Amino acid sequence: MDLKRRRDSPEEERFSPFPDEVLESVLVSLKSKKDRSSVSLVCKDWYNAERWSRTHVFIGNCYSVSPEIVVHRFPNIRSVTLKGKPRFSDFNLVPPNWGADIHPWLVVFASSYPFLEELRLKRMVISDESLEFLAQSFPNFRALSLVSCEGFSTDGLAAVATHCKNLTELDIQENGIDELGGTWLSCFPENFTSLEVLNFANMQSDVSFDALEKLVARCKSLKVLKVNKNVTLEQLQCVLVRAPQLTHLGTGSLLQDLTGQQYVQLEKAFSSLKKLHTLSGLWDANFLCLHALYRACTNLTFLNLSDAALRSAELSQLLPNCRNLRRLWVIDTVEDKGLEAVGSSCQLLEELRVFPADPYDQYVALGGGRGVTEAGFIAVSRGCRSLCYVLYFCRQMSNLAVATVVQNCPGFTHFRLCIMNPCQPDYLTNEPMDEAFGAVVKTCTKLQRLAVSGLLTDLTFEYIGKYAKNLETLSVAFAGSSDRGMQCVLEGCPKLRKLEIRDSPFGNTALLSGLERYESMRSLWMSACNVTMNGCRRLAKEMPRLNVEVIKDEENDGSYAEKVYVYRSVAGPRRDAPPFVLTL
Repeated sequence: MDLKRRRDSPEEERFSPFPDEVLESVLVSLKSKKDRSSVSLVCKDWYNAERWSRTHVFIGNCYSVSPEIVVHRFPNIRSVTLKGKPRFSDFNLVPPNWGADIHPWLVVFASSYPFLEELRLKRMVISDESLEFLAQSFPNFRALSLVSCEGFSTDGLAAVATHCKNLTELDIQENGIDELGGTWLSCFPENFTSLEVLNFANMQSDVSFDALEKLVARCKSLKVLKVNKNVTLEQLQCVLVRAPQLTHLGTGSLLQDLTGQQYVQLEKAFSSLKKLHTLSGLWDANFLCLHALYRACTNLTFLNLSDAALRSAELSQLLPNCRNLRRLWVIDTVEDKGLEAVGSSCQLLEELRVFPADPYDQYVALGGGRGVTEAGFIAVSRGCRSLCYVLYFCRQMSNLAVATVVQNCPGFTHFRLCIMNPCQPDYLTNEPMDEAFGAVVKTCTKLQRLAVSGLLTDLTFEYIGKYAKNLETLSVAFAGSSDRGMQCVLEGCPKLRKLEIRDSPFGNTALLSGLERYESMRSLWMSACNVTMNGCRRLAKEMPRLNVEVIKDEENDGSYAEKVYVYRSVAGPRRDAPPFVLTL
């Protein structure tokens, strides 16, 4: 790269203390987007060097910038990661047709980035027409990842398979997809061999197994394969024989009666996966099929059982074969006994996620079990002292239990506790859960993400503002006593970037206390709080560089702002807001 020829003004022709070759070497070694952004602020030469050398851009909010601004700022982008709707869209709090359409971005990219190779989207809208446009506009396109996206069908996937001759990754996760059949896998050309990642685990329809088997056989570099639960054990065994090089495997359904010979063949197929370090799927797994997996678990670092409603006995027999686990996702059907097995078997564990089998407690009501409690949480913390990330859904918790957990594992960077009954106090003392989260922020000095739950007063937020100096993301639901709580957070957390609040008593005073902070944050979401339209109008007037959007509710009398989304943007108000989104 000749940076001297790319300086934009005579002023930049001045002598630079760093040769261009040195700048290139420094920037190539920087992988963090934060580090690269910091480098660009050093001086004009460094800004220019970073501008021309950057090949990947991450955009956490598709309305924080326009595609025109992106292509002007970074001329040589090969890879784009783009997020759309607010995270609370996962909870159906964002209405359909809210926005986040990828097509305007693709049109701009087609003229400025014809060399685009990777596109990773989350919570975006992408139509079949957009997928076909993508597939035909970028001849070197290699990787497509769609997570929690919507608007497309298997016809769009067929277009990608047909036209993207150099595709290495097709990752389709948890999307709202219109499944018109499984023939899309047959659209890969017969001479196509480049695929390295294929994930269609969350799709519901059958796929052409003949096409899948031939595709896997041709793609010798395939490392990641995650199939859906319609792929049978017999079919899975046939595929695994052709792909012993896999490092990530998502199985189909493991609910199948096997003959003795079939079991031997399945166990042999799993045993051949010497490089396997990530295993997921395992829908409806029975004991015999689980046993066939044991010899494939030796090198596992990530075991995702969030689709497998295992009981404690099954988990207890599986985990001793997984001594190298760093990440584990389970459903609360494992109960506290299963988590005790985690603590005794997985000393290297760094991340634990425990999801509810039924968030509405029907599982418990039907006599299925107690879920998990504070006892299981404590058991894990005693055995897994390297734990730094937890997402824990439970039905009861105590202040003492949380304090014990963080004392055992003070290195938490992500602590997300969800007590499933809103506003539930410490079940032992009937006191608020303030001291629990106070212990978290006092003990875990590296904490970056926190989700709070249970009966909480403003004292929790006073603790957060006083001690959580590295906090970047805070999620709040059904918590707080007054505006003071939110004020404490905004005044005391200098690194806060995302604040998500729902069903809490914070009002205009709380909202306006963040005037000095919002431009340094990525976004603020407030829903079912006490914010009024006048408060939002004042915020918009005081901070014209912010986009203040109110999602109107037909049942509201118009004085309260039911859902408020505030975010910084260098592109100004968005031009595609639907009628129910009022931009102030």
